[in-house]
Amino acid sequence: MLLQQIDRIKKSEFIDKLIVATTVDTSDDAIALMCEENNILYYRGSMENVLERFYQISRIYEPKNIIRLTGDCPLIDSDIIDQVIERHLNQKNDYTSNTISPTFPDGLDTEVFTMKALEEIFKKANRPSLKEHVTLYIHENPASFKIENIANAENLSNHRWTVDEPEDYELVYLIYEGLYSNKPDFTFHDILKFLNENTELQKLNAVYKRNEGLRKSLNQEYERIKNLNRKGME
Repeated sequence: MLLQQIDRIKKSEFIDKLIVATTVDTSDDAIALMCEENNILYYRGSMENVLERFYQISRIYEPKNIIRLTGDCPLIDSDIIDQVIERHLNQKNDYTSNTISPTFPDGLDTEVFTMKALEEIFKKANRPSLKEHVTLYIHENPASFKIENIANAENLSNHRWTVDEPEDYELVYLIYEGLYSNKPDFTFHDILKFLNENTELQKLNAVYKRNEGLRKSLNQEYERIKNLNRKGME
């Protein structure tokens, strides 16, 4: 699944270097091996502190801008990636994405930010959730950065094309089965057409909500703080 996603990302006209940011945990040995066997650059860092992982990679390669794409998006569209990157460069933004006010299907998320912005996040992020979710600090402090949201002409944020649950995988598998053999580089619009012709497929993972992982992290953090405050008052 990750190899398919990487093939789709490589069609981008703007990305100079693609690096898989995985972890030092033994559960990710298979990802490292896959990268070695396919000549894909990779870096292994902290499992919990994803922000540090990004920062350390960036210190090695010294990019001016960083494109963040999560590995659970095998339907990512290079045209959408390039749309976000081009806008980011033309407007000289600190952070540009299509996730601030989502209008694209979940699974086409693209974020672009400057190295300078990443350095600021790394210095100031002081909560576990900010270290787990790389750009959350920007979302919480929009006045500190020049940011821009890229919106789709039609709000399609109700579609779920990411892969976090078995039902998500089943949907993506069926999309690939329906489109890949005739058009390996099928687009965002091809997927929509396929799903409109096979409406029952959209019900497979409809029970899951967008950004459940982020909500879970924030709720856990809130409970930790509440428990600490309670102990402090005892």
